[in-house]
Amino acid sequence: MSAATDSSTSEKKVRIYVRLLNEGTDVSRPTEALDLGNGLFKLLSTPDYNLESETWEFPPGSLVRCEKRSGATGSYLLATTHAD
Repeated sequence: MSAATDSSTSEKKVRIYVRLLNEGTDVSRPTEALDLGNGLFKLLSTPDYNLESETWEFPPGSLVRCEKRSGATGSYLLATTHAD
């Protein structure tokens, strides 16, 4: 049996990070995104997303491009530009 993806879409969920604005220091939040291919991702909301308590650089639903970054715990994807 082959490893198949959902037949209705070839999109897969990946973990990416989004910068938080107005925090007083550089900080980012992990969230999930749909990998749309060709370096394009659609941000998904976290279960506890609250526009009143934090401002994402790119809000849920945004189409973004990411850069691979390295941190203390390894490499990760960071949303860097709007792709809309």
